[in-house]
Amino acid sequence: MSDFDGMEELLQDFLIEAGDLLSSVENGLVDLEQAPDNKKLLDDIFRGFHTIKGGAGFLAATELVTLCHHTESLFDLLRTGKLRVTSGTMDVILDAATAVRSMFAEMEQNILPKPADASLLVRLEAVIEGEPISTASALTAAMVAPLSTAGEKPVAVEPNWTQLYGAITGAGVVKAPPVPQLRVEAEEKIIQQAIGRRKTDRPGNSAPAGRRDNEKNRDNTIRVDTVRLDQVLNLSGEIGLTKNRLTSLRSDILSDKRDKATLQALDQAVDQLDLLVSNLQNAVMKTRMQPVGRLFQKYPRIARDLARALGKEVELRLIGEETEIDKTMIEDISDPIIHLIRNAIDHGVESTEQRIAAGKSEMSLVCLEAYQDGDHIVIKVSDDGSGMQPELLRAKAVQKGLISQEAADTMDEKQSFNLIFLPGFSTKDVASDVSGRGVGMDVVRTNIRKLNGSIDIVSVSGKGSTFAISLPLTLAILPVLVVLLGEQPFAVPLSMVREILLIDINHVQEIGGRATMVVRGDAMPIYPLSNLMGWESQQIPEYGILMHSTGQTFILAVDRFLGREDAVIKSLEGFRPEGIAGVSTMATGEIVLIADMKELMAKRAATCAVPRSTFFSALPTAA
Repeated sequence: MSDFDGMEELLQDFLIEAGDLLSSVENGLVDLEQAPDNKKLLDDIFRGFHTIKGGAGFLAATELVTLCHHTESLFDLLRTGKLRVTSGTMDVILDAATAVRSMFAEMEQNILPKPADASLLVRLEAVIEGEPISTASALTAAMVAPLSTAGEKPVAVEPNWTQLYGAITGAGVVKAPPVPQLRVEAEEKIIQQAIGRRKTDRPGNSAPAGRRDNEKNRDNTIRVDTVRLDQVLNLSGEIGLTKNRLTSLRSDILSDKRDKATLQALDQAVDQLDLLVSNLQNAVMKTRMQPVGRLFQKYPRIARDLARALGKEVELRLIGEETEIDKTMIEDISDPIIHLIRNAIDHGVESTEQRIAAGKSEMSLVCLEAYQDGDHIVIKVSDDGSGMQPELLRAKAVQKGLISQEAADTMDEKQSFNLIFLPGFSTKDVASDVSGRGVGMDVVRTNIRKLNGSIDIVSVSGKGSTFAISLPLTLAILPVLVVLLGEQPFAVPLSMVREILLIDINHVQEIGGRATMVVRGDAMPIYPLSNLMGWESQQIPEYGILMHSTGQTFILAVDRFLGREDAVIKSLEGFRPEGIAGVSTMATGEIVLIADMKELMAKRAATCAVPRSTFFSALPTAA
C-alpha cells in the first residue's frame, strides 16, 4: 500500500527535481564554508531548501517539512547576519541535508518519511537559539540516549532533566560531557552520508558486505534537451517520407518500369535514406549524452567530509562540468572517481604542518577535470601533494611479496607507478578506516577496463600526482576493424589498432622462445588470434595488427581483413564466451564476434605466444 496513492507521478517529479536541488545545496554549503560572506550564495542555498520544503508540503510529507523548516530558520539567521558561518554550524547543516536525502530514499519506496533523529533537531534548535556548538552538543547528550555499540540503534531514554537544566543555565556543578574528538570515518559511511543510502541498503533489504556493486540500483531515467528530441522527430519524419518514396519505386520496378530515370531515382532515394539513418543515429546517440557536471556535483561534499575527518584543508576544484558523457557510463565511473579523490586526500596531499614545512600553502588543491579528446572523454584527478617516488613503490611491492627483486630492478618509472594497481598493494603498513587494505586502486582499474577505458599516472615527487582516465565517447557504437579467423569474422576495437602489417617469415625472429617481429627497432611478440581464442589454427596467418592493450604492444596475427565498421554492440544475455565482449551484425547479415582484447590478453597471452618453428612450420624455412 502506497502512502502516495494518486500522486505517484508527482512524487517521481519531486524526487528528481529535489534531488538535484539538494546536490546543488550541498555543493553550495561546501563553497559557503570557504566564502562565508558570499550573500548571493547563501540566498541560493536558502531558496533551494525553501523549494524542497514547498514540494514536500504539497505531498504531505510532514516530517520532511519540519526538518526543512528548522534548517530554513537557521539559514534565515545566517542571511540576516544574526549568526556567523562556522565549521561547526556547517556540520549541523550538512547533517540536516544528509537526513533530508535519507527521507528522499524513504519516499522512493512510496512511504512517508519518519521523523528526523531527535538529536539533529535538538542541535538545530540549539544553534538557532544562539547556543555555542559545544553547548549544543551537551544539549544533544542530555536529550537523547547515547549511541549504543556499532550496528545497533540508539535506545530512547528519559531525558536527564538535571543535566539539561545545568547545560541551559550554567547552574550547578553538572558538567556537560566532553565533545568527542572527530574520528576518521569509514569511507563507505562518509560517502553514503553524502550521497544517500541506496535502495538496497534500506531496512529489510540488507545485503552482505562486499556485494555493493552487484546490488547497485541503476537510475534508468534520462533528461534530454527538447532541441535534440525535435531533431530526432524531424529526422524520423524525413525517413518516413523517403520510405514512402522507396515503396513507390519498388512498385514501379515490380511493374517492369526499369528505365534509367527510375533506377537513378532509386539510387538517390537509397543514398538519402543512408544519410538520414546516419544522422538519426548520431542524433539518438546525443540524447544519451549527459553533462558530466551531474556526476561531479556529489563530490565536493564527499571531499569536504573526508578532508575534515582526516584533519586536512582541501579545496576540490571542478573543471569542464559541461563536458558530455554517455549516460550508461555515469554510474559505472562514479566509484572509480570516488576512490581517486579519496586517495588524493588521504595519500596525495600532506597535512597542514607538512605543507607549511615544504613552503606550500595551507590549503591543498585537488582538481577534478573533464574534457573531450577526439573520440574519447578524459577525466583527470590531480593533486598538489607530495607525489609518488618510484623507488619506494618498488620497495613496498617487494616487501609485500607482490613482485620479485629482479622484476623491480628492471622497472621504469611508469611501470613503478602502475604497481599501485596490484591487488593487495598499499603504501601503508597499518590499514585505517579510510585506506590501507590494497583494494581501492585495483577496483579502479578493473572498473575502468570494463568500460573499455584506460588509466595513466603522472607524478612528480614533491609536486603532486595526476590520474587520467580515458573513456570512449559511447559504449553503444564501437568503431572496429573486422578480421577473419578461417571463415568466422571477428571485430577488434579500432582504438587499439596502431598499424596493419604483412607477416613476412624472413622478418620473424625467435626471442625467449617466442615468435617476434621487429617494428621500427622494437621487438614485438606475435599472438595468433586462434591461440588467444583457444581455437585450432586452420592456416598460417598472413597479416598482423600492431595493437596496444593493457599497457603492452603486440602483433595480433589474423588470416584476412574485411575492413572498418561501426559496430552496434549487442550483449550476450545469459551466455558470454570467454574473450567475447558481444556480437554485431554485418551488412550481409552475418554475425560478427567482438573480441574482448583486454580479457584475452590478461588471461591467455602468457601461454599463447608460440615459438617461430611451430608458428611457421608450414612455411619454407628461412635462411
